[in-house]
Amino acid sequence: MKTIFALDDIDQIASELIKNFNKKIILFNGEMGAGKTTLISALVRAIGGTEEASSPTFSIVNEYEVENDYVYHFDFYRIKNHYEALDIGVEDYFCSGYWNFIEWPEKITILLPADVIIVNLTIEPDDRRCIECFESEIS
Repeated sequence: MKTIFALDDIDQIASELIKNFNKKIILFNGEMGAGKTTLISALVRAIGGTEEASSPTFSIVNEYEVENDYVYHFDFYRIKNHYEALDIGVEDYFCSGYWNFIEWPEKITILLPADVIIVNLTIEPDDRRCIECFESEIS
C-alpha cells in the first residue's frame, strides 16, 4: 500500500491503516521529522486511546491503554546497542500480544520478531507525506 497525504488527513489515514493491519508489531521508518510519532499518535486514537501519544525518546517506551488493548510505543533512537533494549525487557513486550509501535527499529534488528509490518514514511517536496506499508519477514 502506498498513499500520499496531507498531515491534516492523518486521522483518516490512521483509521484505514488499523483496519488493514493484521499484525501488531509495526516498524516505523523515516527520517527525523517525517511524522512517525504524529502517525503513531493518530493510530493510538484510531484504536480507541484517549491519551495523546508522545515521543518516548528519553524513556524508550511509552505505554497507552486503548479500548480492550494496550499500545507499547518504542523509540530506539538514543540507544547505543541492542543490549539496552534487552535491559528494558523488549522481548516480553513483543510476546505480549499487544500493539508494539517501533521507531528506529534498525537499532534492534537482531531482536525483532520475524513477522512484522513495515511502515515507511517520507516527506514529499510539497510537504505532504508518502506512506508505504508492507508485511515483511525480517531475516
